[in-house]
Amino acid sequence: MAVSQTQSQSLNMGDNYSALMNRKINVGTRNSALAMIQAEIVHTALQRVYPELQFEIHGMTTTGDKDQVTALSKIGAKALWTSELEDELREGKLDMIVHSLKDMPTTLPENLKIGCILEREDPRDVLIMRMGSSYKSLSELPDGAVVGTSSLRRCAQVKRYYPQLVIKNVRGNVGTRLNKLDAEDGEYSCLILAAAGIKRMGWGDRITSYFDSKTDKSHFYAVGQGAMAIEIKEGDDKIQDLISILTDKESTLATTSERSLMRTLEGGCSVPIGVESTWIEKEKLMIKAIVISLDGTKSVEVEKLGQILDLNDAEEFGKMIAHDLIENGAGKILEEVKKSMNSNATLES
Repeated sequence: MAVSQTQSQSLNMGDNYSALMNRKINVGTRNSALAMIQAEIVHTALQRVYPELQFEIHGMTTTGDKDQVTALSKIGAKALWTSELEDELREGKLDMIVHSLKDMPTTLPENLKIGCILEREDPRDVLIMRMGSSYKSLSELPDGAVVGTSSLRRCAQVKRYYPQLVIKNVRGNVGTRLNKLDAEDGEYSCLILAAAGIKRMGWGDRITSYFDSKTDKSHFYAVGQGAMAIEIKEGDDKIQDLISILTDKESTLATTSERSLMRTLEGGCSVPIGVESTWIEKEKLMIKAIVISLDGTKSVEVEKLGQILDLNDAEEFGKMIAHDLIENGAGKILEEVKKSMNSNATLES
């Protein structure tokens, strides 16, 4: 008799599976529409494999959600979207947390780990014009047109090629930002957002165009962008065995390299570091990376091909790219960025 995927996975888990059948498995996430959709994607995938198990999703408001006005670069905390959820995980109130990987610090709190990285959605940034606009690209916009973004990386890249445009902070969840864009008295001509979030929300028809390094003006995305990660407690073998089936190898290796690169540069999600990762063929990963000044006038780019067989290879590859960037002047740019941000914080305090 043939063994189903569910039966096979249950047998592989052994006693761990039996132990989980006697209780609910609590899944945490941010209390935003997109985060809840992402948690539901994970829930559905797990429920399909383990129909006998009970899962419950818990949404929570994080520090980054509470302040919907201040620019992300000025809030300062490194774990804006994760710390409250991680407290619940450590206390045993949650069994796992579903995150957007790009929101996770590259160094996690003690006793916590990434247990699984799922298949990556489109990692690129996208341009979304105001509803009814005839413009199709940033180059078509008139001087002084307002581009909405809350990301220093996106801001710096726009300034690099389009200094004639005005960039203004825009906060809020994806739906809120689109409402601000389309408002009759709105100040924004367009927004730059992540393709993954737009697609997961079902709003792909709003995308005007995609950014990447192949366009006439290269534009790199955030480290980890487009990937979902599941965070768990170190040593929780039951949950680790449960979620391992969702792991996507290529997405895991590529994003591990990206996060290693950022960790080596001591950067965070509020620092203008961009990447573009492409699997050229099996086990051959190409990463393009950029470090750019806040005003877009200085930048260092590196392109490197590596053979990546496992997580150790991925970690080392990321470090190699970071060191290449530093040797070419990226360290000086990042020091200037930090000084500028610290100076602004002092003036505003």
